Amino acid sequence: MPKENIVDGVKNAPHRSLFHALGLTEEEQKRPLIGIVSSYNEIVPGHMNIDKIVDAVKLGVAMAGGTPIVFPAIAVCDGIAMGHTGMKYSLVTRDLIADSTEAMALAHGFDGLVMVPNCDKNVPGLLMAAARVNIPTVFVSGGPMLAGKVDGKKTSLSSMFEAVGAYSAGKLSDERLDEYEKKTCPTCGSCSGMYTANSMNCLTEALGMGLKGNGTIPAVYSARIELAKHAGMAVMEMVKKNICPRDIMTRDALMNALTVDMALGCSTNSMLHLPAIAHECGVELNLDIANEISAKTPNLCHLAPAGRTYMEDLDEAGGVYAVMHELSKNGLLNTECMTVTGKTMGENIKDCVNLNPEVIRPIENPYSETGGIAVLRGNLAPEGSVVKRSAVLPEMLVHEGPAKVFDCEEDAQEAINGGKIVAGDVVVIRYEGPKGGPGMREMLNPTSAIMGMGLGNSVALITDGRFSGATRGACIGHITPEAASGGLIGVVEDGDIISINIPENKIELKVDKAVLDERMRNFVPKTKELKGYLKRYASLVSGGASGAILK
Repeated sequence: MPKENIVDGVKNAPHRSLFHALGLTEEEQKRPLIGIVSSYNEIVPGHMNIDKIVDAVKLGVAMAGGTPIVFPAIAVCDGIAMGHTGMKYSLVTRDLIADSTEAMALAHGFDGLVMVPNCDKNVPGLLMAAARVNIPTVFVSGGPMLAGKVDGKKTSLSSMFEAVGAYSAGKLSDERLDEYEKKTCPTCGSCSGMYTANSMNCLTEALGMGLKGNGTIPAVYSARIELAKHAGMAVMEMVKKNICPRDIMTRDALMNALTVDMALGCSTNSMLHLPAIAHECGVELNLDIANEISAKTPNLCHLAPAGRTYMEDLDEAGGVYAVMHELSKNGLLNTECMTVTGKTMGENIKDCVNLNPEVIRPIENPYSETGGIAVLRGNLAPEGSVVKRSAVLPEMLVHEGPAKVFDCEEDAQEAINGGKIVAGDVVVIRYEGPKGGPGMREMLNPTSAIMGMGLGNSVALITDGRFSGATRGACIGHITPEAASGGLIGVVEDGDIISINIPENKIELKVDKAVLDERMRNFVPKTKELKGYLKRYASLVSGGASGAILK
């Protein structure tokens, strides 16, 4: 609903009186009204600088002849929420963010929007809202954190979680743990590896919804302020040309994003968020498409946790556009897709060369010929499961071992810390899916403990929950159907043999079919006493394989 329906004519005099109550002059009321969705708060490190970004966006909008109006969006810090009840409230906020932004935008008749997100569920939630509202919209994130330094080597949050595992195994002293704690996260911004927040901010560029550098310019760089001003100017051009999110986030653009996802080696959470964003755009994006694209897309980057390069390194190497330029050499992208610049993706990336082949591998010399994410299927996951293949050690790409089964993350963590997990095991954590958790908690604590204890080359972990972008190792998440929905993972028993073959995209419970049939006949999924938003969420949410969307 454009602003004219609110401020023009005699019948809208009451509305104008309320604009005057805001201190808006007649001149401001006549200009395009641009909503700026601010995700600023003082609890999330990736959001503590967003007030500065918002101020810059406001200036850019005003410089280009618009009237900027700020309203808020919530955000949860996954790192702070990790490992306790708080993580149940992470994924579920994605839909709260989308719903509340839709409500604010459509209730107040904005002509355009600038979304200012940064962390994990905040970015996809606002992308979902942009597709629903479908008025001219530009994204500019708060930017990534600079890497920390310990012993002269760059480090990030995943190293911090693994340091806890090393400490529990007696491999790290109190003093060294304290040093990691104080030096790992040195600035504001989204954590410095290719975790979920940075993955989604980079994929926002690949979708065409953010300007060059949106995903990679560090939060503390002045260039981020300039980017925000340009975002404010860009939305005004989009209003003039009536370029809307669904003109940009087409099926081809979503395929581009998935291709870039594979090349960058993004978080497995992108396989929850891209299908959910696609759903809002009226496009079906299933997990089978992911393997098809992975099969023809080389993995060009090994950013932390997969390797020892960080977001600042990617930015210096040319950023997301340089990665897309490499991919375009082999015709892997649709370069005709429209973007927020008013130009096609091809026009945007044509001069963006790779400045550091150690950070962005040339397409002729990739880390692997296939993408960074793989979707596995089999009797344990007939609807699919997801693994970050680029962060799995070569010796764990194929693994078979006995199950150690736990009905929640806390029980698994206690067993790992207590030395009850040994080389060869397959840790199974169930009842942590979208419905069963509810909220599909991330499993960074147990996966980091396994790595920190030196078991990363011999122990696998599977779950109907999900993983942080900081997770590395043979960790397979999003097992669908989940235990709470009657999935086979619900009847796995200690000692059952589980076979994982990532190159062949397979995951199997190697138990006689007659035995499994008998178990399933007698299987009654466990339930939890729920209340409030989590109760409503659990009753509406779909499985992880379809993006955990609300039905």
